[in-house]
Amino acid sequence: MVGERGWRKTGWVLLFLLPSLSGLAVFSLTPIVASLGLTLFDWDLLTPPRFIGLDNFAELFASDDFWAALGHTLYFITGYIPLVLVLALGLALILNQKLRGIMLYRAAFYLPVVSAWVAVALLWKWIFNPKFGLVNYLLGLIGIVGPGWLFDPNWAMPAIILTSVWKDIGFVMVMFLAGLQGIPADYYEAAAIDGADRWQSFWNITRPLLAPTTFFALIISLINSFQVFDQVWIMSGGGPAGATTVLVEQIVKNAFSYSRMGYASALSWVLFLLVFAATAVQMRLQQTWVAYE
Repeated sequence: MVGERGWRKTGWVLLFLLPSLSGLAVFSLTPIVASLGLTLFDWDLLTPPRFIGLDNFAELFASDDFWAALGHTLYFITGYIPLVLVLALGLALILNQKLRGIMLYRAAFYLPVVSAWVAVALLWKWIFNPKFGLVNYLLGLIGIVGPGWLFDPNWAMPAIILTSVWKDIGFVMVMFLAGLQGIPADYYEAAAIDGADRWQSFWNITRPLLAPTTFFALIISLINSFQVFDQVWIMSGGGPAGATTVLVEQIVKNAFSYSRMGYASALSWVLFLLVFAATAVQMRLQQTWVAYE
């Protein structure tokens, strides 16, 4: 193939890419296209699909369950993203110092990221147990009666948010740490000579130069938080009283508990459009606060 040009070279390239492209087409692209077509049908997996047009979308937007799940998803996003970004940045600033055993600390904070969500959710489900859990025990030591957490509609979602932040903070921390290590030390030395303190150096050097990394972390966190599911399914199952129902949980229930594949497909595409719109808005807004070197 070396030295070949034109269509012959293109043919060899396609030949070597064929195994990967075949897998992508069969297991990814085909199901995506099929799910789009399925939004126009009523199908319970047992009987042949029945064409119903846009009825699934009409039912979806008229459903109180959909709007409740969307509200809970936005609640999760509003609580999760600021917490994970701020805490991860603070942690990255600390772990960017030249300290003895710093690699061990970095690995320890990253360990929850590689842990299975099932194990993490079960662990935190016990931690938030109102009677035997560690959180309420520690609150009791200082005279505070802890809430019911996962059994209380007002506290179930905050508990899930805290669990998600604990698991994902190491992932976002690594991104910020990489961004911090890409900032030349000369800038800080020049600022110190000019008499700038740590806060001034952070605000005028670290913050603007870290903007591309912050934007990337924001986009990734936003997309992931729209798809929150595992921790909700294991820790609360959408309860209590539907207080933690989210969009992906509604998709799974409609598809595999109620056998409403067409409706679940419609819900999936609405979720896709929401993620796409939110990402597009962020891409547009980045021009006002992100500067690339």
